Amino acid sequence: MYITQGRQGQLGMWKYLPLPIAFILLMAANYFVTDMLGADVTEIIKQQISAKGKNQFFAENMAPFIFLLAGLFFWVRYVHQQSILSLTTSRKKVDWGRVFFIFTLMGIFIIVSTMIAYYLNPEIYQMNFEPASFFILAIISLLLVPIQTSFEEYFFRGYLMQGLGLAFKNKWIPLLVTSVLFGLMHIANPEVEKIGYIIMFYYIGTGLFLGIITLMDEGLELALGFHAANNLVTVLLITADWTALQTDSIFLDISEPSAGFDVFLPLLIVFPIIFMILSKKYGWSGWKNKLFGNIVP
Repeated sequence: MYITQGRQGQLGMWKYLPLPIAFILLMAANYFVTDMLGADVTEIIKQQISAKGKNQFFAENMAPFIFLLAGLFFWVRYVHQQSILSLTTSRKKVDWGRVFFIFTLMGIFIIVSTMIAYYLNPEIYQMNFEPASFFILAIISLLLVPIQTSFEEYFFRGYLMQGLGLAFKNKWIPLLVTSVLFGLMHIANPEVEKIGYIIMFYYIGTGLFLGIITLMDEGLELALGFHAANNLVTVLLITADWTALQTDSIFLDISEPSAGFDVFLPLLIVFPIIFMILSKKYGWSGWKNKLFGNIVP
């Protein structure tokens, strides 16, 4: 059982506390400082991009995740004395087929849905393709985006999920808590400032989706592939000047941001369809026990 893999290390709940506390305090400080100072996050990003260029600004925002992921792996391996494999999957080895299957599935969905949206509403999109800048962006993205998404998955769906599972002896509390924390991590994003707190339903819902496929599949492979595809394909294909990830992508969304049905579309339609595809492909069963069952001490 994946959520109990933390038992393979040297137990001690105090070992689970420093990293989550430090991360939560960092996120809280970032939000409250921004809020108290009344800072316009979108304007700050605009000024940084004007001074450095989109590629440098993007790379500087992605680079810290190298140290975050390396630090997490170091803590797990040498403080918990737990293998990285047990933090990744309950299988005897990482199933890269799962990673690439959902990466391809999600990548095709983003490309097709974007092309349909462009065909239906071409006036809200601006062609932004510049070969030289895009080539540099592609290199930066291929190197750094998977590291960024992997850190978030290893931290939330891996480290925290396993730690909370050992602490509460059940699965639903780790699933709920990690999903909410994953959503709150995005609360200082300029998207929230532009669209409003309603977009938190999307962020928390995405965290819940990723947590469910992790528990049902007994490993991180699907969550790793999904998250990497979502961020990587998006930053290469389309961005907007009011998002956290502003890049020299192929298309630029120039529409005015609003909290429409598209906020709930993934939660109500896309994610359920992906659940059905994955459930059929990998033969998932015992949903109630895998998501709400107790963990035997």
